[in-house]
This record gives sequence, structure tokens and C-alpha cells, in this order.
Amino acid sequence: MGQLLSYLSGGKESLNIFIDFEGAKPSPDEQAVYDEVHTVLVKSATILGELQAYAGCEKWIREAMSNPNPETEEAAWNAVLPAVEQLKKFYDFSQELQVVFPKLLQSLCRDNPKDALEHQQAIAKLIADVLDFVLLFDNLKMMNPAIQNDFSYYRRSLNRLKMTKQDSKLTIRDELANKMSLFFAYPTPMMNVINEATANFMKERPQTKDNVVNGLGMMANICQEMVEKKRFEAEKTNLFALRAMTGCVILFDHLHVHGAFHKKSPVRIKECITTLRAFKPSAGNTDGLLNALRFTTKHLNDPDTPSNVKSLLE
Repeated sequence: MGQLLSYLSGGKESLNIFIDFEGAKPSPDEQAVYDEVHTVLVKSATILGELQAYAGCEKWIREAMSNPNPETEEAAWNAVLPAVEQLKKFYDFSQELQVVFPKLLQSLCRDNPKDALEHQQAIAKLIADVLDFVLLFDNLKMMNPAIQNDFSYYRRSLNRLKMTKQDSKLTIRDELANKMSLFFAYPTPMMNVINEATANFMKERPQTKDNVVNGLGMMANICQEMVEKKRFEAEKTNLFALRAMTGCVILFDHLHVHGAFHKKSPVRIKECITTLRAFKPSAGNTDGLLNALRFTTKHLNDPDTPSNVKSLLE
């Protein structure tokens, strides 16, 4: 209890908790929520695969714009229509996550966060699964400008079709198109959805706010410590833990009044950044996660962020 009180008042001592990211199984108490969320998350690998393979319609759009005629415009439309249906699949999945993620938070905040993370390992693993997916999705989306270009062309074409009343059979019309446009306009759309879902959950249940925010901070510290202390041998698991850590830091920073970078923050932010910088995977790097901290957090550039923390992200 002393460690927990120290943590909540700004202390950063080790909680000495291990979350079994490789073998956590749901207890009977976790099973119902686990099953509901897991049913959604089983689709995440397919979503990531389709996003990674998304080629875009630049060739047809460029031809239609540089040489506008019925033939080139029809070819562009025939290319864009199935592409936008695929984008709708990504958007629909974000809405599913928006529904189920608060259920994980509700389980996390039912008891004090330390007990929850220690004894609800399957729930903690699912929170990490969501954040792992979110960071992977957003990184792929940021590297693919074709997504917004395709959707912009679709909306322009939709407006023309409305004028000639040829849009009646389309499934993606004004209201849905507006929502999708707002979703894809964010550099990190999935993180934005999860952030809003968490903020709304705490607004509806203000008594849970401290447990949710502190639980996310604790989980960030636990993930950092597990990687630092080499609790996992597999590189894949360590990268998974680092993505979970980064996601928790971002959420904490948006939800806590002073953010994650404040000198009295319970998040071991300097250690989190140092661990990210030090980790050298055999393929790729952790630059995407460092950039996520640079560009998707809220309080990094606050005046009271210590200079030695800022310098680590420069």
C-alpha cells in the first residue's frame, strides 16, 4: 500500500508487477468482458494487413483530373468506389473499438489500479492489444497519403452525383462521409478515437477518473520496467510492450490535468523515452513510437516539462 500511495502522490518506485503478455488467460471474473473484446480484436490483423496493402487510386484520379472526360472519370470512379468501401471497413472497426475499450477500463478501475493490473492479467493484455493495434494502424495511415486523397476525390464526385441525382444507391452518403472524413483527417485517427472514448467514459463516470488515469500511468511504468529488466526474451513481445507503454503514456498525457511530462508526474517518462531510444530491434526501429510521443501528446511542450526530458525527444 505504501508503494501505491507513493505512486499516486508522484513517487516513481518500482511496483514490481509482471504482466504476462505471452500467456495471460482470463479468470472466470474476466471471461465475459474478455470474450466480447476479443471477438472484436480478432479482426485487427486483417485490418492491418489490408491497410498495409492499400495501394490507392492515384493513377486513375490523376488521369481524370488532367484529362477530364466521361471515360477517365468513370475509370477513376470505378477505382475509388471499392477503395472507399475498404476505408469504411477501417472506420467501422474504429467504432467497434470505441464501444469495447471503455469496458476494459471499467474492469481496470473497478478495484484499485495496482490490484487490477496484478490480478486481471487478461484484461491488462487486452488493453495492450488495443494500444498495440492503434499505434500500428496510425503509423501505417500516416505513411499513406493516398487514403485522404482517395476519400477527397470520392467526396467531390459524390457532390457531382448528388446534383444529377445519381447517388441514391451509394452506401456512403453525406452523414457517413462527413464522419469518415473527420476520422481520416486526424494524423492518428485510431488514437483519437480511443482518447475520446476514454475521456467520455470518465465524464460519464467521474468517480472512476483517478483509477483510470493512474491505472494507465502504472501500466506505462510496468511495461517500461519489464522491457528494461528483460523480462521477455522474444523481441516481438518487447516491441509489443513498448507499444503498449507508448499508448498508455499518450492516453495519460491527454487525460491527466498536468500530463505525463510534468516533473511530478507518476509516469516514469524519462525512463520510458530512454528505454525506447535504447531498444534496437533486429528489423526497423522505434522511431515511430518516439514520433508518437513527440507529435500526439498534449503536454510535451508545456513550460514545466523538464529540459532533460524534452531533449530526449529532440
